[in-house]
Amino acid sequence: MYALRMSNLPPYLFARIDEMKAEQQKKGVDIIDLGVGDPDLATPPHIVESLCQAAKNPENHHYPSYVGMPAYRSAVADWYKQRFGVTLDAGKEVVALMGSKDGIAHIAEAFVNPGDYVLAPSPGYPVYRTGTLFAEGRVHEMPLTRKNNFIPVLADIPKDVAKNAKIIYINYPNNPTAAIAPDGFYREVVDFAADNDIVVVSDNAYSEIAFDGYRAPSFLETKGAMDVGIEMHSLSKTYNMTGWRIGMAVGNTEILAGLGRVKTNVDSGVFNAVQHAAITALRGSQDCVKEACAIYQERRDVLITGMRSLGFDVPTPKATFYVWVPVNDCMAFSAKLLNEAGIVATPGVGFGASGEGYVRFAITRPVARINEAIERMRRLNL
Repeated sequence: MYALRMSNLPPYLFARIDEMKAEQQKKGVDIIDLGVGDPDLATPPHIVESLCQAAKNPENHHYPSYVGMPAYRSAVADWYKQRFGVTLDAGKEVVALMGSKDGIAHIAEAFVNPGDYVLAPSPGYPVYRTGTLFAEGRVHEMPLTRKNNFIPVLADIPKDVAKNAKIIYINYPNNPTAAIAPDGFYREVVDFAADNDIVVVSDNAYSEIAFDGYRAPSFLETKGAMDVGIEMHSLSKTYNMTGWRIGMAVGNTEILAGLGRVKTNVDSGVFNAVQHAAITALRGSQDCVKEACAIYQERRDVLITGMRSLGFDVPTPKATFYVWVPVNDCMAFSAKLLNEAGIVATPGVGFGASGEGYVRFAITRPVARINEAIERMRRLNL
């Protein structure tokens, strides 16, 4: 019944987690969900009000632009200039996305032929892999290990794979490991991509969720990056807008044109009222972002302190709202938490083979619930 390509697609990790969570809730279990990275904080009121006003304007009720409203693209370009010092041509180097997942899922269709390689981090966001499989490409996993600070070792990629690769995905601050890009890494990526004629796709969706004074860079700040790649970004995590589906792809004009050509054939753009709200978010006060980061930092500290008290060797992340915890068997550990303690944590192997031995906790629940989760784990004698 299904097309053959469907047999290569694994069940989407977070959809399966939702199913397992629902099974426990049917039994009356009080679930503490530290699994999927969906902020529990509300979208800031000034952004919501902007949407409400724009939605009342009949001019916004028609088909939107495929690439995004000029005003939205200008706001993105200005934000990139102010935040990263990156200069963008709003008319040619910015494309609106229905969240960064939209762009990540479709980019391979523009550049990958059947049998071509795509270089993807393992563990990594599952859509890097599934987007490649839809394009009938082959995934070469780049292991992210604690020994290498969860940074891919580009020199370990076989030369024949590199020469037959069309895309390399990079993602820092990183999901799921919460690692950050060290100085010099983006320089190495630009040189590697130029040497092998590979498109770089930088997933920078977590740049604004940072702690302890850390400020994440953009890949595009590196000299030569605009020649070889693009960056996907999103308002989802920064402004608690996951359900709004609004993001952007910025960078190399030719690469964006390829992505845009795919998207014009599969969707009709982002609702203009949502784009107006996004403009408000990007151009308005960023105090709401600072306030959210302060909340996440408190939660991070509570979870790490609790996990260390249980004997877990947990590093302190400088960014994202994830904590990457080493365990003996990630599937067994996650199942035990869910079935015996009503806690949802994401098994690392769901992000790729190199995720074995870890679980990811999302600090997207209040401190009281995180403390409750720690006490439940304490009773399990993990």
